[in-house]
Amino acid sequence: MTKILHLEHPEDTILTGDDSFLQSLRLKGDLSVKVDGAPAIVWGTNPATGKFFVGTKSVFNKVKIKINQSHQDIDANHTGEVATILHKCFDYLPRNGGIFQGDFIGFGGSDEYTPNTITYQFDGIVDAEIIVAPHTLYTAESDLRDAVAEPMRFIITDTVYCKFVFPKAYTWSGEYNYDHTAFEMPPILDLIRQVYAKTTFVTNKEAEQIKRNVNKSIREGYPMTNEDFLGNESLMHLYGLMIILKEELMYQCRNVGPRAFIGQDEVSGEGYVYSTELGTYKFVDRRRFSVANFNNTKFTTV
Repeated sequence: MTKILHLEHPEDTILTGDDSFLQSLRLKGDLSVKVDGAPAIVWGTNPATGKFFVGTKSVFNKVKIKINQSHQDIDANHTGEVATILHKCFDYLPRNGGIFQGDFIGFGGSDEYTPNTITYQFDGIVDAEIIVAPHTLYTAESDLRDAVAEPMRFIITDTVYCKFVFPKAYTWSGEYNYDHTAFEMPPILDLIRQVYAKTTFVTNKEAEQIKRNVNKSIREGYPMTNEDFLGNESLMHLYGLMIILKEELMYQCRNVGPRAFIGQDEVSGEGYVYSTELGTYKFVDRRRFSVANFNNTKFTTV
């Protein structure tokens, strides 16, 4: 298990010379669907008090911690729609031990939901009070700030009040299961290793600047340039090859769950999350999904 970390795009990890993603493709891994819900909901038993709590990712803040163990706490820590959602979650999420994180999809009563950027269509009207897509299990001995995360490898049973969404993910090279995801290795891996051996990598600080530059190019719709990579042409080429590798791996992925749309276009979803003992990575078509997501300001403050 690993400390709470921001999920990385595989292409971003390579900027500093980190080849753990390439190594991870030959290990046993977990593949899950990345659900585009909002806001992120964290709930469970607070190890510091033994009481049930709900919150957003702010429960993990180092300074301004917002752990809600009552409706009064929610009113003190949150406002607007986020507060409304948390009140419902406090009432209706099952209190079955453990600490979980998931994406909020919506309140029951419809068969179509747009919690963030993607619209999800269910087979029928959802009768439950709330809909949540769990994806992460946490372990913490005495303080949520020390929580350690691992992917969900089991399904939480629906209740009368709460519907849990678990879209199944698998690759075409094997049947779906929680224990192992098998990818067919794309030929481009050989070229990536050749370019990798000849590339000069950057510092963590420089990598953060490159990520900002790349996000700007995606958001504004212009092609990435050598300047975006601080003049490091070989790194730019390697980055582009990593994107092609990710896209080829995504082509091998399949999911079974609610139909997903961006506008009128049906999509396979936001993407996938791939986890091994070496790390956890997100497979997202950034030119398609991230552009829409960048322009969506819903729940930017929680």
